[in-house]
Amino acid sequence: MNNGAHVSDIDVMLEGAEAIVTNECCIYRVPFRMRKLKEDAYTPDVVSIGPFHHNTLPRLLNMQRHKLSYCKAFLQRTQTTSDTWIRYIQSVEPEFRLCYSETLPFNKEELVNIIFVDSGFILELFCRYYDKRRSNDDVCLSTPWLRWSIRQDMLLLENQLPFFVLDHLFNISTSALAHNPHIPSFIQLTFHYFDYYNISQLSFDNISIRHFTDLLRTFHLQHPLQRRAPRTRQLVEHLPSATELSEAGVRFKVNNESKCLLDITFSGGVLRIPQLKVYDRTQILFRNMIALELCHYHQSSYIADYVQIMDFLINTSKDVDILIQGGVLINWIGDNNSVANLFNGLLVNNVQSSASSSYLLLAQHLNNFHRNRWNKLKWTLRNDYCKTPWQTAATIAAVLLLTLALVQTVCSVLQVKQQ
Repeated sequence: MNNGAHVSDIDVMLEGAEAIVTNECCIYRVPFRMRKLKEDAYTPDVVSIGPFHHNTLPRLLNMQRHKLSYCKAFLQRTQTTSDTWIRYIQSVEPEFRLCYSETLPFNKEELVNIIFVDSGFILELFCRYYDKRRSNDDVCLSTPWLRWSIRQDMLLLENQLPFFVLDHLFNISTSALAHNPHIPSFIQLTFHYFDYYNISQLSFDNISIRHFTDLLRTFHLQHPLQRRAPRTRQLVEHLPSATELSEAGVRFKVNNESKCLLDITFSGGVLRIPQLKVYDRTQILFRNMIALELCHYHQSSYIADYVQIMDFLINTSKDVDILIQGGVLINWIGDNNSVANLFNGLLVNNVQSSASSSYLLLAQHLNNFHRNRWNKLKWTLRNDYCKTPWQTAATIAAVLLLTLALVQTVCSVLQVKQQ
């Protein structure tokens, strides 16, 4: 074997090596250990966006003709030439590749085509949704199940285009109409299209996002720049379930003062938690936000923090029922066991390296409250003997009679001794 030739081949191979993940990377393949548990949660149902799922599943190919139709409509709507888009996409193609965690198996021309068609589809879809153009022959918007499926698919982590590409294509297409006050910005169109998930009614002003999954996470956290409790490497190791806390006297109520999921507070024996509506797609949305945090926001995994607290609180259908009675959860999937299984499975194979210090303090207070025997005694007395005014009155009367009988007995004993 020629060692010199071998060394030369190795050197050539090393020269071609590049960083696998750069600072520009923001769109990731979900790690295998998470994906294998619930693959459908990360795979689009009806429409592929971007390169990861392009032409990978037969069921996604049917949407290609709709994407082409929408893309053509947007260029006509804005009187934009194909050449204008192609020149821009070609110029950012190297930067576009860096946004993905894997080497993309497409040449430049193929990748430009994917970006071109998928971007045009999204821009036209958002415009039609904004101006209520929903004719009966437009199946993407007039068919309820398809409309919802498309919107859900566009929130999946693997099914993304970088936001800066969409934003720039929209701006160069509408630049001639910029003087028209009725023309919204692309971020405004985006907020309108995903308004259902904007639970805290955030304003689109001063919001910076990398893609739509990132926007979903921002909606649940209220604002990425909002000041939050410092992180710590110490993790929450134990928290009693909702049933155990309830038996210790803890009451569960909705935190109506905040829509941010993180705002869980405990004071005066009352645990206040923002309300969450649980429906058939809740698991998918949380799984993708958690996957984004694991890959990109591992030092600020706020969604995972919240899910961990709920996972501790919910072990059985009885725990779910307690939270429903307190208004904390609204169950739209019918079966309380399904809600319990949902929360118990979200963090399987997920790795957390830090936690919110406020949640550590919350867990400490709840554990101390639960271990206090006096709190459990008060709950037992209130639950077993004082549920109703009549039961309370009867209990008080019984205690008084017992006390009087005891006094009478003591007096009788003392009288006998004096004789």
